[in-house]
Amino acid sequence: MSSIFLSNEILIFLFLQTTIYTLLLISFIYSITILRDWDFKKSTALQYKLEKRSYLVILIISFSLFIKILLFFYFIFSIDNLSHFVVGAMCAAGIFSLEYGEISLFLKLTNLFFIGIWFVLNSLDLKRKDYKYTKIKLLLFIFIFICLTFEYILDFKFLSNIPLNEAVECCSVIFETSSISSKIPFGLVNSSLILIFYILFVLIVILNIQKKSILLLFFNILFVYISYFAVTYFFSTYIYELPTHQCPFCMLQSEYYFIGYFIWSALFLGLFFSICSVVFYRNNSLDIYKFYKISLLFTTIFVFLVTFFVLKYYVVNGVFL
Repeated sequence: MSSIFLSNEILIFLFLQTTIYTLLLISFIYSITILRDWDFKKSTALQYKLEKRSYLVILIISFSLFIKILLFFYFIFSIDNLSHFVVGAMCAAGIFSLEYGEISLFLKLTNLFFIGIWFVLNSLDLKRKDYKYTKIKLLLFIFIFICLTFEYILDFKFLSNIPLNEAVECCSVIFETSSISSKIPFGLVNSSLILIFYILFVLIVILNIQKKSILLLFFNILFVYISYFAVTYFFSTYIYELPTHQCPFCMLQSEYYFIGYFIWSALFLGLFFSICSVVFYRNNSLDIYKFYKISLLFTTIFVFLVTFFVLKYYVVNGVFL
């Protein structure tokens, strides 16, 4: 039996993915026809027809892309559930370590950022009566659709290549403690990694206050990179309350109250709004300072969450791991 049919969750995911992709394909075709003849300066019957059509197309795109965001979380949940079927897998880590797994996850995350930018651009356009951003957001949608096409193909490639009778690596092997020093970047040890983690957070707070958008984005990207290793090899041990259990995926499970979804969402939302502060920097119709505030809010929530588990463990046990 193909791995695609391993669970009801995967079947539901693929059905929804195909349905949404079909809607996006229709929107893609109409977007091209709208862009081809669009000219807001003309007061013709064709232009009026295109404006009415664009409203419907944008509505379909908005609905479909919103569902795509929700589907990402359902996808992670479904992959994690596959660990009950796949030999050796304890969580989603073992599944994503298979062929097409990591690139599929990376592409989905990247597409979420583009989708988020599209929604901000769409909200700007809806506030105007001159359709100023209509062509731009349709062009962006076409680019997003191409990316989503690759994602759609990768989904089938990835899911159909998950083995049933072959053991996969579990997270304890993938993130084994004996090879931590070789996996943490720049040859850092845990203590140095955590020190840099908090230094970067302080820098982000300062740059947010000073409204240095380019520098802020650079340090946010670096912070996300360092945070992945900090959470995986340090903070996760306090979440699991076990020094040998290091994994960025197990915290997504019900056993840990799905806290991983909140931790990783806060981290990436902080980065997303930092990107928005750069992309829309010169837009006068937006309160750009709101992006700084929201970015800092989510980054602070992320730091608070991971730090909380360290402090909680120390208060309860009187020692650090």
